[in-house]
Amino acid sequence: MIDLLRTKYMKAAISYKGIQRIERFPVPYEALREAVLNAIVHRDYAVPAPIQIRVYEHKLKIWNPAVLPDNWDLEKLLGAHASHPYNPDVANAFFRSGEIESWGRGIERIFDACRTADSPLPRIQLDGHDLWVEFPYSGEYLAMLKGEMALDNKEKSSGKSSGKSSGKIIEFLTNQPYMTIPELVEKLRISTRAVEKNMRKLQEAGRLKRVGPSKGGHWEVLK
Repeated sequence: MIDLLRTKYMKAAISYKGIQRIERFPVPYEALREAVLNAIVHRDYAVPAPIQIRVYEHKLKIWNPAVLPDNWDLEKLLGAHASHPYNPDVANAFFRSGEIESWGRGIERIFDACRTADSPLPRIQLDGHDLWVEFPYSGEYLAMLKGEMALDNKEKSSGKSSGKSSGKIIEFLTNQPYMTIPELVEKLRISTRAVEKNMRKLQEAGRLKRVGPSKGGHWEVLK
C-alpha cells in the first residue's frame, strides 16, 4: 500500500551522486508507513468513513476517526506513553507480524523518521475524534521539483523537440560513449527525466545499447 501510494500519487525528485541515481520522496518511507499503520490500528471502526489520505502539491494529510483512552489529550498523545490501542486484537495481529511495536512509540517513530531524513516534522491535530497527521514537504524537495519543471519548460519554449534531443544524445555518445546521464543533462540543458525518456526510446528503437554494468560500462550507438 505504501509503495502504491508513493509510486502512483507522489512524485520523487531525482538527483545524482556520481552515476548513482537518488530518488527523494516528499515524505520519508518509515514515517508514512508508521502513520498509516497507526491509523489502521487506532481508528474507530464503528465509523463507516474510510481512512483518508490526501496528497497535495505542498503536503500530505492522513485522517482517521480515532478514539483516545479516557483523560487523554493531544499533549498526552505526543508525549511518552504506554500502549493503549483502541483495537487490541488488530494491534496484536500487527505486533505478531512484526509490523508494529507494543510500546506506544508510533508517534515518536514518525517524528524520528522525519528527523533522520531531514524532513519537516509533521503537524498533528485532534478535533474531537478526528485525528489529522499532516506532512509538509521540505523547501529543498520543492526546489528540486521546480528545477526539473523549469528545465522541461525551457526545453519546450526553445523548440527543442524530443527528436532533436535524441539526435544530440546519439551525437554525444558516439564521440563519448562513457558519458553519464548527469553529464548529458548538463550538455543538453534539459531535465533528467527528459534525458532518461529519450534514451529509453532510443534503446527501444534499437539505436542505443548499454554495454557492461551501470558503473564502469559504456553506451554503444547502433546503426
